[in-house]
Amino acid sequence: MKKIIVAVALTLSCAVAAMAADTITLPAKNGNVTFNHKKHQEALKDCKACHEKAPGKIEGFGKDAAHKLCKGCHETKKAGPTKCGECHKK
Repeated sequence: MKKIIVAVALTLSCAVAAMAADTITLPAKNGNVTFNHKKHQEALKDCKACHEKAPGKIEGFGKDAAHKLCKGCHETKKAGPTKCGECHKK
């Protein structure tokens, strides 16, 4: 029974990842941010790098979380945009 539950959970998590939008647009006062979810998913391979609890909408995600999580990751990995205009497009 436990194996069946694990198999179902694994199948559901893969299905959620497969259904995730390829590109997400986040509205912002100084220009919307277009986030390529598929590209990040393929590069990171670990949903928990961004999604602490489980795949899906990140609870409490906003300006402060984006700057800490996204910009912080880009700075650490020395890859991706780190300046305002590189993400925010009017």
